Amino acid sequence: MLVISRKVSESIIIGDDVEVVVTEIGAERVKIGIRAPKGVPILRRELLETRDLNREASAASGPKAVDELKRLLKKSGRPKKPGQGNKKEE
Repeated sequence: MLVISRKVSESIIIGDDVEVVVTEIGAERVKIGIRAPKGVPILRRELLETRDLNREASAASGPKAVDELKRLLKKSGRPKKPGQGNKKEE
C-alpha cells in the first residue's frame, strides 16, 4: 500500500484519468473528492461488501426459496392468475 500525505486542495492521480482531491480535514475524518470518467465505478468499501453479502445470500436461497414461496401461495388459497377464484356464482 502506498501512503501519501496531502493537505487540503492537494491531490493524487491514479492512472491517466482518476484524480483524488483532499477537500476537507476534520478531527476524525477526511473528505475527499474523486474526478473520474463516468464509466469508472466508484463505491465506498462498505457498500461493496454489503452488495457482495446480499448476492451470496440470494444465491444461497435460489430455487428452494422460489419453490417454498409457491408452496406458501398455494396453501394460502390465492389464485394463480388474475381474475381466477373468489368470484360469486349467480
